[in-house]
Formats: sequence, structure tokens, C-alpha cells
Amino acid sequence: MQTFTCLNDAPCELCGVLISFVAMEKQLEDLKQQLEKQCLINKELQRQNKELEERLKEKENLVQQLHNQYHDLEFPSTDNENEPEFRKSRAAVIASEPIPETSEIIRNRVKKTASETNLIVKAIQKNDFLSRLDDEQIAMMVDLLMTSKYKPGEEVIKEGSEGNSMYIVAAGELVVTQAGRNLRNLTSGDVFGELAILYNCKRTATVKAKTAVHLWCMERQTYRTIITNKSKKKREQLMGFLKTSRTLKDLNDVQLSKIIDSMEEVKYQDKDVIVQEGAEGNTFYIILKGEVLVTKNVNGHQKQIRRMGKGDHFGEQALIREVLRTATCAADGPVTCFSIDKEVFEETIPVEHLELFDDSRMMQEAQAPEKLNPSSTLRFKDLVPVLYQEGRFQGDPVTLGVGGFGRVELMTTLNHGTYYAMKRVGKKHIVAKRQEEHMLFEKKILKAIQCDFIVRLYGAFKDTRYIYMVMEFCGGGEIWTKLKEVGRFDESIAVFCTACVVEAYAYLHKKSIMYRDLKPENLMLDVKGYVKLVDFGFAKELVRGEKTYSFVGTPEYMAPEIIKNQGHDFAVDFWSLGILIFELLVGSPPFSSSEPQKIYAKILDGVLKYPPYLSEAAKSIISKLCRPRSGQRLGNTKNGIKDVRHHRWFSSMNWHKLRMSQLDAPTMRLIRKGPCYINFDRFPQDQTKAEEEFSGWDRDF
Repeated sequence: MQTFTCLNDAPCELCGVLISFVAMEKQLEDLKQQLEKQCLINKELQRQNKELEERLKEKENLVQQLHNQYHDLEFPSTDNENEPEFRKSRAAVIASEPIPETSEIIRNRVKKTASETNLIVKAIQKNDFLSRLDDEQIAMMVDLLMTSKYKPGEEVIKEGSEGNSMYIVAAGELVVTQAGRNLRNLTSGDVFGELAILYNCKRTATVKAKTAVHLWCMERQTYRTIITNKSKKKREQLMGFLKTSRTLKDLNDVQLSKIIDSMEEVKYQDKDVIVQEGAEGNTFYIILKGEVLVTKNVNGHQKQIRRMGKGDHFGEQALIREVLRTATCAADGPVTCFSIDKEVFEETIPVEHLELFDDSRMMQEAQAPEKLNPSSTLRFKDLVPVLYQEGRFQGDPVTLGVGGFGRVELMTTLNHGTYYAMKRVGKKHIVAKRQEEHMLFEKKILKAIQCDFIVRLYGAFKDTRYIYMVMEFCGGGEIWTKLKEVGRFDESIAVFCTACVVEAYAYLHKKSIMYRDLKPENLMLDVKGYVKLVDFGFAKELVRGEKTYSFVGTPEYMAPEIIKNQGHDFAVDFWSLGILIFELLVGSPPFSSSEPQKIYAKILDGVLKYPPYLSEAAKSIISKLCRPRSGQRLGNTKNGIKDVRHHRWFSSMNWHKLRMSQLDAPTMRLIRKGPCYINFDRFPQDQTKAEEEFSGWDRDF
């Protein structure tokens, strides 16, 4: 920089100006450098921000994918924000399919090599649902799987079609698409379509051969026959074993059946001690597989007394009195036993007289003529639809509900005296789904019922297109709708609703009728807030001590024995009662998923996880109703439904006043005031008309 020197000692005015200018020039240079540096920093920050945004977007996409895939995460135990989500959609139902329960498998067996068998077994074991099959069932599946081959581009499964078979990929590659979008590829050892072996369901995706493909496949009827026949034979076998017991010889088949329902399967390895001489005895065993050595201590040495095999039993005296084991029983090689301990046995059979019911009295009750509803003068031509008075559906007929088997419409009479709920179902649809017997039985049951906790049937009609059932109108709406509105019920409301169901169950079970489709969608509130059971499409008459083997119900509410095809009875109603209590208190059932096979897997695992706000009494009754072994369930032991009524969760319930309709229903605060249809969801009018049907199945309807 150039410097200036004054001629005299004092700086001149010009010098001052020049100095200031130079200083400003230096500041501008500094500022320019700072700005350039800041621009570089800003550019770097922008680049980093863009990179972070892209990474964040990727993570959000990944989180969304994970959320979609695992939307049924378990509840955390403390964080209130992560409490279980309330169920927002209606539960799907599965109608019983009349596959012959006694049918034999006539297809030729396909021999498999050791490596093929190994591939099939591994595929079954890694599948959520199939892995629950036992070794014998898996062996039967391996034996009966058929082979099929597809060329590249051929469809194995078409989205929207009805499924009948499951597949295991032996070799080759397939591609799975949904609505034209690729989901994933399938290769050797993958299982697909397995839901179709349980029931008739629509395929949710298309599966096409990408290369030449070799598949193992099985049809539903074959699978059902495998499981059902094995369950029946095992049950008959156990019944025969029990009848040889000296202690149990006076029990009837109904009582022996209850014991079988309460027994557990246990496995032992070689040399395992099952019973120790001198120990307190409290368990009875039946040998299903393997051999057991019985030894006794004689002068300090174990002396072999005898060898027991399949069908032999031991420890029976431990069921009826305090005893010490008089010998040691140990497994000689792998052993499988069925066992029941004293505490469970005493809950099942009254030990003091070893008699559960008087058979003759029970049969007389079952055969007593039913009291029919008073003869009705209601005529079909007198019924007219009620119309919406406001809103976007104004002037349309009021629809109270829509389901897989028809619509329920609100009707009144020409003189406008009474409201009715009319269920209308297309006859062609009934025939297509092979539900003729169920519809006829539903009408028969409802016509015979006289119970304040079950909806009344006032008339049944038909024409060439539909069958119609005109029923009592419950103006308070569905429990499902109310639960959806509030999220979850207070305990007092849940107790009251469940108590009404218990009374309906008591009435039905006394008449040898299983309900089999309990859920909030099938519970209605009358104008006084009392709960009534509706929809008897899945109900069935059953003689005590017998089993039925149909696969029927709503997935979230199905008992394990239905899923396993082990044969079921009235105990399934108590299981579903436990699931109902859970859903009323929590807002969603304990076992849920968007994929039915995952629901079934969870039910078979049987792990109940309770949110922290549930009371101890609520957890107690749910866990006792949802015991995996049906013979141990609350309501299905020796005292029957009395044990449910006497549980402490119902300690505030006056059962007599409930039956007399003398209680103030806490549900009244859920019921809205307004037009007669105000407590129902609104549905658009059905403009389509069912096809005519003339097969004549409804001749007696």
C-alpha cells in the first residue's frame, strides 16, 4: 500500500480522508472473503440437507413398509401412546363347508425321495401355520402331497379366484403379483396358498411360473380328511383306553369325553423318570407311544416289575385320593403320554360320586317339544321399508347392516305400528356357498327360541330370488358400532354386556345348541340397553359328549381345537366369550393380523398379552376362559356355566335382576336419541337384484 507523509507535523485533512478510504477498502475485502466463505458453507449445508432429506425419505419408506408388514406388533407394557389400536373394520367370517367328514383319501400316493421329503418337512416347519402340525400329521401330509409342473409364464394361482390347494415349491422360480405389482419371488422350499386348505377363500395375489416349475400340492379335502380322521381315531383310541381303567369304568361317554378334553400331551426322552417311587402322586397317565419300565426298590436295588406300552395307564388312584407312588415309572426310549392331574380332574368330574349328569334326564330335556313363538299374523305384503329422513341417503330405504350373506333392512307395517329388522339373502348365493342347511337350521332355531337375550323371529318368507327373516328390531344398535365410537368400554359396561351373553349361552346350551359366532357385530342393544344375540347362521345342535369337525367362525374368535380340526363342542363358546371380554375392554381382540394364517398361529401359541389398565379380575376371567385345553375352560368344567357367573369379575352383577330386566343398563349412555335408525351405520341402497333360483331347497322355509 502506498503511504503519504505530511510536510508538517500535524496530519492534513486530505491525509485523514485517505486513511479512512484505505480502512474501508480493507473492510470491504474482508467482508467479500467472509461472504465467499459463507456461500461455500451454505452450499455444503444445502448438499448435506438434500442428502439427509433423501435418507429420511428412504427411512420413512422403510418404516412404512415395516409398518404394513408388521402392523400387528405386540403391545408394549407401559407407554400409553403405544396401547393396542382399536379395531376399525368388521371381522370377516368363515362359513362351514360341507366337506364329508368321513371321506377316505382315494388318491394315489406319490413316492418321495429322502431329499424331497426333507425339503417338504423343512418347508412345513418354517411355515407360520403348518409348523403347528404334529409329527404324525406332517408325515401324512408328506405322504399325500401330489406333484404338478408348470411351464414359464403359466399361472398357478389367479388373483380373485377361489382357492382349493396349497403348494410347496420343489424346484424353479415363481413371481407373486398383486394388482399387476410385483411383490416377491418364490423358490425351492417356499409355501404358498396354504389358507385354501382350511376353507374356501379368494386368492389375494397371482402366482406365475417364472421358470419351469415343479410343485408339491394338496387339496383342501385331502388336508381336512387327514386332520379330521386322525383326530377322530385318536379320540376313539383314548376313549377305549379310559374305559379299561378300574377307577373310571363307571363313567359314561360324556364324562370320559370331558376328561379327554382336559388332558395334556407330554413327551419324555429315554430314561426320563415319569413317576418316582415314594413321591406324592397327583397325575394320571395314558401311554400313547413308546414303552415305560416299572421298577420297585427292593433292598436298595431297582427291580423291574413290568413293562407297559401303548394304551396302558398308571397313576389313576392319584386322581381320587392322597397316595404316595408305589413304584418308579421311567421311559424306555422316547415316550408320549396323555396326562391329567388331580386338580384338573376334580374340576372336570365330581369325585365324590363320579357322575356328571343323569343321562336319561338330559336326553328327555333335549327331546322335549319346543315352545314356539305365539302364532303371528304378520304378512309379508303388509311390510314396507322405512326411509332415511335426512342426509345424503334421504328417501332411500334404511339398511341396518350388510354382511357376506345378505342385508338387514328396517321395515314397518302399513299401519306403522311396529318396527322390524328384515334379513334378506339371495337364494342363488346360498346355493353357491352350499349354506342351505345352515339357513334352514337358523330359521328353525330362531322360531323355537323364547329368551330375552336372543333376538325374536316373527316371520319367514321367500320368493324366487330371496329368503326373508323378519326379526325383532333392536333400536340401540350394534355393540360393534358403539365400541368403534368410544374405542373401548368401561368395565361396568363390559360386565353388563358379557352377563347378557352368559344368559343367552345358558339358554342355548341347555337346549344343546352351540352358537359359534360370538363377536361385537352379532350383539344388539334394545331400547332399554339390554344385549341380544343375533345371527344364528353358524349355530349347531350337538349331543353332549359328541364332537363336530367343521371349520367355522370368525378367525379372531376361533378356539384352537377348531383350527386344529381336533373336533369341538360347547367349549368353543366359552373361548369366544373370553375373546369378547378382551375386545370390549381393549378395543381389539388379543389375536389379530391382516393375514388369517398369522391369527391362527397366534391363537395356537396362546400367549395373551394384557394392556396395563386391565383389572386383575378381568385378566383372570379372560385367561380362564381362553385355556388351550377345552376341558379346563371356565364354564366347561363340572359346575358348568355357574363357574362363569360366580367369577369375581361379575361380583357386582345381580343375576336374578338381570334375568328379570330390573337392572338399569349402563349401556344406555351409549345410545343416541333421534330417528329410529340413528344408532346404526348408514349404507347405500342395493340397486342390484339377485338371480332367480328354482332348485326347491327352501320348500319348507
